[in-house]
Amino acid sequence: MHSIGAEVDGARGAFAVDSTAPGAAPRGLDAFRRGWETQIGDDVFQLPAFSPDTIGDFRVKGHVTKVHGAAIADLHAASATRTADAPGGDQDLVGMYVVQRGAWTLAGPPGSGEQTVSAGQFLVRHVGSLTAFETTAHLTAKFFVLPPGELKPLLGNRVVTGPSDTAEIRLLAALTDMLHATVADLGPAGMEAAHGALIELAKAVTKGRFDDVEPRLAPALTRAAKDLADRRLADPELSPAMLARELNISVRTLHRAFAAVGEQVATYIRHRRLHEARLALTAPSGRLSISELAAHWQFADSSHFTRTFKKHYGQTPTEYARSSGAASLPPDRHLPEHRPADSA
Repeated sequence: MHSIGAEVDGARGAFAVDSTAPGAAPRGLDAFRRGWETQIGDDVFQLPAFSPDTIGDFRVKGHVTKVHGAAIADLHAASATRTADAPGGDQDLVGMYVVQRGAWTLAGPPGSGEQTVSAGQFLVRHVGSLTAFETTAHLTAKFFVLPPGELKPLLGNRVVTGPSDTAEIRLLAALTDMLHATVADLGPAGMEAAHGALIELAKAVTKGRFDDVEPRLAPALTRAAKDLADRRLADPELSPAMLARELNISVRTLHRAFAAVGEQVATYIRHRRLHEARLALTAPSGRLSISELAAHWQFADSSHFTRTFKKHYGQTPTEYARSSGAASLPPDRHLPEHRPADSA
């Protein structure tokens, strides 16, 4: 759906709204509301009425995804937002707010005051009705609407807060990224599995720990480990043990999660390093020698790198660079032998 000041991709849940575009207000916000109702539905979460200032300046983009009775929204708001003073409406749900930038202030139950989720923090609570909220400009956050069945007994009347860099939140973020990318292609069984994993990780956030033998968590755990490994490929400390430590799980649990999706941790690290080295071989400028590539991507030495590269790609690094039309590689300079912390 396209309208002035708004773009919504219903199949993938992507949206971008700018009500300040010429002629857009209030139609930009109306388009967002229609897109939300189509993608998520009032049965999961009813959008509240917004203040006149918000209607006039509503600049938000992101993704929304529905997984059975749950919804996930990744939000990037350039403008501040504020609801009407009395949103009203009964809702029985658990809300989770994970704020990376800016702040999100929530009205509490009568007599309890406001609760502000600042950058680098999360908050989980059960709510029985729509409540007022406001956000700062330049907000980046994840918002989860979760069914109360398994979570409400864990929460009771508590509001759970904490830092957003915990292992449980990182796993939850990895799962939501996967769901945004794949939900349109999931069949009934896949959707059921995704919903189960989402609820298990929400329970883990609430309890501050997760059940590391829960098979429904394997895809999210594997994705989180891969994301972490991808950011640390050149780190000599990268290993299954380091990944497990960062994710607050045992090495055995990490290996078990990868095995559940038909992979091995060390193999993934090695293949990703080989892939990056292969790209570097044909870089247009500033290319490294074979010894420098081997050291940078944490292979024991140039001979080990060459053997591993040929086994994986069927050519030596030099042969690959030549067949790709790249200029000659720089000559190897004498480098001290480097032995990484892992065998990848």
